[in-house]
Parts: sequence; structure tokens; C-alpha cells
Amino acid sequence: MSRVVTRLRDEWKFTRTPVPDALQPGLDDASWESVTVPHDWAIAGPFDKENDLERKVRKGQLDVEASVQEIAGRTGGLPHTGEGWYRKWIEVPAAETPKCYRLECDGIMSHAVIYCNGKEAGGWPYGYSSFALDLTGFIRPGERNLIAVHVNNPASSSRWYPGAGIYRNVLLVELDPVHIKLWGVEITTPELSDAQGSVRVVTRLEAVTPDSEITVRTTILDPDGTPVVEEEYSIVTTSVVEQKLVVDSPRRWSLETPAQYTVRSEVMVKGAVVDTLDNRFGFRTVRFDPNLGMFLNDKPVKMKGVCQHHDLGPLGAAVNTAALRRQLEMLKEMGCNAIRTSHNPPAPELPALASEMGMLVIDEAFDEWKYVKMINGYHTLWDAWAEKDLRAMIKRDRNHPAVIMWSTGNEISEQWKEDGAAISQFLVDICHDEDPTRPATGGLNNVAASRRNVVVPTVDIIGLNYQPQDYVHVHTLHPGKAIYGSETASTVSSRGEYYFPAVDEIHLKRDTLQVSSYDLSYAGWATAPDVEFRAQDECDFIMGEFVWTGFDYLGEPTPYAEEWPSRSSYFGIIDLGGIPKDRFYLYQAKWSDKPVLHLMPHWTWPGHEGKPVPVQCYTNYKEVELFVNGKSLGRLSRYPKGRVLQSNYRFLWPAVPYEPGEIRVVAYGPKGVMMSETCVHTAGEPAAITLVADRQTMAADGEDMAFVTARVVDKHGNLCPRANNSIAFKIAGPATVAAVCNGDATSLESFKSNRIKAFNGMCVAYLCSSGGPGDVIVSASSEGVAEGVVGLRAD
Repeated sequence: MSRVVTRLRDEWKFTRTPVPDALQPGLDDASWESVTVPHDWAIAGPFDKENDLERKVRKGQLDVEASVQEIAGRTGGLPHTGEGWYRKWIEVPAAETPKCYRLECDGIMSHAVIYCNGKEAGGWPYGYSSFALDLTGFIRPGERNLIAVHVNNPASSSRWYPGAGIYRNVLLVELDPVHIKLWGVEITTPELSDAQGSVRVVTRLEAVTPDSEITVRTTILDPDGTPVVEEEYSIVTTSVVEQKLVVDSPRRWSLETPAQYTVRSEVMVKGAVVDTLDNRFGFRTVRFDPNLGMFLNDKPVKMKGVCQHHDLGPLGAAVNTAALRRQLEMLKEMGCNAIRTSHNPPAPELPALASEMGMLVIDEAFDEWKYVKMINGYHTLWDAWAEKDLRAMIKRDRNHPAVIMWSTGNEISEQWKEDGAAISQFLVDICHDEDPTRPATGGLNNVAASRRNVVVPTVDIIGLNYQPQDYVHVHTLHPGKAIYGSETASTVSSRGEYYFPAVDEIHLKRDTLQVSSYDLSYAGWATAPDVEFRAQDECDFIMGEFVWTGFDYLGEPTPYAEEWPSRSSYFGIIDLGGIPKDRFYLYQAKWSDKPVLHLMPHWTWPGHEGKPVPVQCYTNYKEVELFVNGKSLGRLSRYPKGRVLQSNYRFLWPAVPYEPGEIRVVAYGPKGVMMSETCVHTAGEPAAITLVADRQTMAADGEDMAFVTARVVDKHGNLCPRANNSIAFKIAGPATVAAVCNGDATSLESFKSNRIKAFNGMCVAYLCSSGGPGDVIVSASSEGVAEGVVGLRAD
């Protein structure tokens, strides 16, 4: 009999109350909260500035005076610190033959200790690592067994919202004593041509003895699921089996056609199959040239990437495949082709989805090494856990074709420490040992500074954070190393917020705690997107960029670190609820092949008649013309003399006299032929809610999601750009409202509700199927306006 995998999803009991006997089977937990896993205990709130509030002494002028700096929203203002307990009873069938039991945990935040039937089975402190525990000596087959998990999130341990609890999946795996080890199948493709692809498969086994009579059968299935090659290997004494198989006319994995094959590994004892495991992989080659850039399958590829933290906005850190897929779909629509996991190992679903959908991934391990960033940061785990955590990340993800590099860390303090090179080399050596097919990199800052960065010589590929002005200099200093922008731009904006005039704003703060959406606002270390565009275009050797960030995330509300309420970032190209900001179209115009014509701002400015309003257009057309109520305000073309802005994708009319009505922009192609147009109308009073669902069907599995956007519109259907109506969502049919979000970084309304205020006319409801098939009707209501309704189907 092959392995039996049981996902431990439902019927967990949870409490934040300290319970001394929580690990004991005899405890009565009936009063505890019932939850499903993945679970983030903090995401329901309430928001409070005292949650993980940081207080730092800041010296005044000439160090004579000192003041206390309060950082209120750094980790989202949510109650994620402290301890929690989870308990779950599981039925384990009686076994006629000896069995092994393995508990596989994709990630528990953090310092998890796991007990089985009242006894400690082990644990893992780093909340981002996947790990497994052998429960064979603790499980009692034929009886009910208790799994208890203690979690402890110390304060001042993260620079962003980390989540809390069992926020990734947990599996119980029943195995024959002879079985494949955790992440025990390693797949590489050392030789590849159009005619043939060689596949090296290394299988690592448990419980092999000289008289085991074990055979490993390896079958490769093509992307359609058809077996194309099979090989058996009889083992005498070894627990490591290496095989080389050949596939004729392999289909390549690429960004356009992400074809994946499957290695099916079967372990047989005396001819009977005792374990079976499938692993997906892809045939592809990746080459990094210091002078010419990156090549995928011998074709040049520029990485058009974003950095992503692991939270899913209003769902918190609790992983959901549908929500993660939605993020990747939106990023691909924008033209993005790469993700840098910032600054930690991702949920295993991310590299799997990226491999399926055709996106590149840089897996990153740490934000902190031995030297401190946060009082209770990773340096407290470094000596005992750094090697274990890094090896775990690589072993888990190395078969995914999407993964192209291993990043050992982000902006770590060791870059200028005396022992920094040795520490970095220690990690790079681990990368090379576990996976010699991929290079090691890191997100490095101030590489071209006067201080010598000792980490640079140790990495295979240089990742530069916020240094577009130094690309040529760094390339000259390190001519043998390929270079890319590992973190770029850090432009900030609030969706639908516009402040005049449209000029560069460096770390500018406003009483509204919002940031202008003209996309000229950025942090002190950062730039507008156009600066990076120019540097990337002028430096052929640069392999691409990873923008900070693709989506807004919880925590790090720059520039409002000291102000409250401000509990989530402004960096995202897409807001926290998944609504694109204006900047989405700037990147889409630069990165994608789609024709783009996006006009901003809204045209509803009562009381501003006759006064100037900056009007901006994002486009990849060659020439555009602006009209106000039918009157032309002139054409703008690429590369005009005296152009102030650095981009050929941004066109600005800095002072357009406001008059209610319509602004319209027309795009022209070669020979002045009109190619496209778009317009924005002055909105009247809110009259109705319109609903748009991102899909028509969702799986009736209790986990799949649909995302419904509500828009407050006037009687003509124009978005009311300042509407803040409180909108209540109601569901009829087999679905529930899992979360709501409006993208406002200052909102303290709970995500775990069916009601939220619109932010600048819009908000989103996250719908989750409730397990059965049927029609789902979603309605949204608000006082004084017509109700919105949309339907979909759960199957």
C-alpha cells in the first residue's frame, strides 16, 4: 500500500488564553474557538497602535536633546504577538503491518512546539520554514490521537506583518517503514537539446537494510500525463538511488509555454509497491551573462519582476491558493514575469503556481543573519538554525522550473562587518551543496559606496537594491558578475488620491495620511519608476528589476511610520484589496505587449472650477492628444525637446483648467492615424452600486474563492471618485464572505466582516465557497443608493 496523505484542515480548536495543560489529552477544550487551518489568529483584529508598538530613543540636534520615536504600524497594528494553542483529534486506523507517521508543516508562525498524545514531538522556530516531524513513536494506531501545537510570537521580531499561528497547510502522512524521505526526490536536467533531454533523478530512501529487496521504479509523464519513459533500479544496500533517463523531443518550460513533466517514483519491497510520490519539473536552460543579461532557453529575457511579502491582504498570512493565483494573474496581466519572495521562504504554493503559470521566482531565505536588525529577529536563531532553514527551503523548492536563483538574504548588516564574507560564504556554500544548478544571490545595498561591501565577492550574482545610478560603476567594479535590480523604485501612492501640483515628492507627509497617485512620490532611498526604466534601458547588462512591491501588504506604512492610523503599505502597484492603482498601467505600458491608454485623475473637482489640475496619461502609443469638453489642449509625443519627466510612457499636462464635463485622450500611431481613445467624466451624486465578479464559477470545495469588486456610481454609471458609502454584502447560496477590503491604508474596519466603507468609490468582497454546489447571488447595499447584484456558480 502506498502512502496515505491526510490534510489536517478542519475541526481544530484554538485559544489565546494561557492553558498549562493544553498539551494533555484529558483537557476539556469545548470552550475554545473552532478554526480551520490555514489560520491567522490576528487578522480579524482589532487594530490598535499598541499592538507591537516600537519605541526608540531618537537623539536631537547636537545630541543635546532626545525624544521617543513611536513606530505604530510597522507590523500592521494587529494582535499577532504572544502565545496561542491549537488542538486537533485525529483518527488513525489500526494497521496490520508496521507503519510510520510523518507530520508535514508548511509553516507555523512562530517558535512552534508540537505535542502528540501529551508528549513533545519536536518543533521549529522560524515561522517561514517548512518542516516535518516523525510521529511514529507517538501515534497510537486504532485510537484517537491528539495533536497539540504551541505557538509563541515575540514582539519586535519582524519589520512587517508576519501573521500568527498555523498559517500554512499541515499534513499527516502514513508511510511504510521503507519510504521516500521528505523532499527526497531531486530532479535535474543536465543535458538538453531539441532532440533529447536527460533527466537525473536522485531518490533518497528511509529504512533500507542489506536484505530489504527494494526496487525503485521511476516513470516520467509528459505534460499531458502520458508515460514516456520508465526505469527500474534494484537496490542492495544503498539508501540513495541515482538514475538517468532520456526523454525524446522534450517540450520546454518557458514563460509563454510553461510545460511541466512529472517524475513518478515508486518504491517496491519484494515486488509490492509501498510508496508512490509525484514531483513536477520542467526542461529549461537558464544562463546569466555578465555583459548580455539573462537567457532562458538561449533566448534573452529581461526580468520584469516585483517583490512580494507573503500576506494576502485581508486574508492575512493564511495561505489560500485561489487568492495567490489571483495575485499572479493580475501581475501577469500587468506584464510582470518574475517574483522575488521578500524576505523569506514563501508558501510552497507560490513556486508551484509560478511554475504552472510561467513566472520566474527568486527564493529568498532571510532578512537578518547573525547581526541584529530587530531585537527578537533571526539573529536569535542564527547559530542553531541558519543551515537547517536554508537547506529546508532549497530541498523543498529545487524541482520547480520557475525557481532560478537562491537569495541568501536582504540588506543584511554583515555587508560591512569583518566576518561578513565568511558568513555569506557559509550560506552560498550551502546553496551550491544542495543545488549546484542554480546561482546564489542577495539583495545588497550600497555596493558602490566608499565602504567595501565584503559580501559581493561571495555571491554568484549581484542583486542591487535602489542603485540605478550605480549600475555602470558596479559593472565596472565586478565585470565577471551578472547584475540585476533586486529591489527598485519604492514609489508610494494611495489609489484614487490626487494632490496638486504633480511634482516629485520625497517622503512627503500629509494630514490625510495618504499619498498622491501621480506616482511621483517615493521614499528617501528610492525613485520614481521612470528612473529605473531609463537605467534598465541604458544598461544592456542589467538582467531586470524587482519593484518594491507588486501588492500593498500589511505593515511598513512608509512614509507614515510614526502616524496612526496607518497600518499597511503604500508601495504596492496594486492595493491591499487587489484593485490596481494608476501605476499598474504605467508598468503595463512599459512591460507588456498590450496597447495601453490610461487617463488620470478623475474629473470631479467641485469648487475647483477654473483652477489648474494636472492631467496625466500612461500609454505605450507614440503620440497622444488631450481634449477637455472637445477642445484640444495639444499633443505630446515621445522624446520631445525639453521633456522634464524621464519616461516615454508618461505624458503630463501640468495645469489643465478644471471645468466639469469630460476629459478625453486620443492615441495616434504611425502617420498620425488614430489608434485608440479613452475618457473620464465628471461624476454626479452616488446613485447605485455595481458589482463585478472576477469569475463566473468557483469550485464547491469549501476553499476556492471569487473576488467581487463594488463600485459606487452615479446615475450614468460613472464612478463616484470620492464616495465612502458603507457597503454591506449579502450572500445567497453556498458561499460566505471570507473578507472585505477597500485598499485604504488608514482604515481600521475589520477585514472579517460583511461590511466596509468604500475608499474612493470602491471596495472588494472575498467570497469563499462553503462546500456545496449551487448558484451564488451576491448583493451589496448602502443607504440612499440602488443595490448591486451579481451571480456566479459553485460547482
